Amino acid sequence: MTSTSAPATVRRIRPEDAARMRALRLEMLADSPLAFLETVAEAAARPHADFVARVASVSRGDHTAQFVADPGGRLVGHAGGVAAPDEAGLTLVCTVYVTPARRGSGLLAALVEEVAAWSRACGRPELMMEVVVGNDRAYRAYRKLGFVDTGVRVPHPRIRAMYELQMRRPA
Repeated sequence: MTSTSAPATVRRIRPEDAARMRALRLEMLADSPLAFLETVAEAAARPHADFVARVASVSRGDHTAQFVADPGGRLVGHAGGVAAPDEAGLTLVCTVYVTPARRGSGLLAALVEEVAAWSRACGRPELMMEVVVGNDRAYRAYRKLGFVDTGVRVPHPRIRAMYELQMRRPA
């Protein structure tokens, strides 16, 4: 079985995943530059110690969490969740990515379900995410997972000429 077809375990990130998470983060930013809030250059310039600290901080607790798809080598997927600052009971789903070779394999659903389970365990029964308007592939994938377009549009945080649409679903 090759590394692209090896089954992946979806689990909460652990401190020892920092180097593999850094590699996945750089891949994410190169593959989908509009979807995340930093550039490849910005991420590559950050010291490894910053990745170590970030991974450690999201590996525990109920305010922020990250989950990875791990086939036992290079990480192949990621999804995060953070408690919404202004709405009790809501988790913001963020930084969702599945490596191109694994798209359509069910990993997206598994990653989002891990965020949902964590959200429910933390007492937050609803999920929300934002998708760049025009990213039809992501929009369709999230609709298949039960997310509904709320009609709310917000400016993209880095490119003011672009907008993101908000989608929600029960956790």
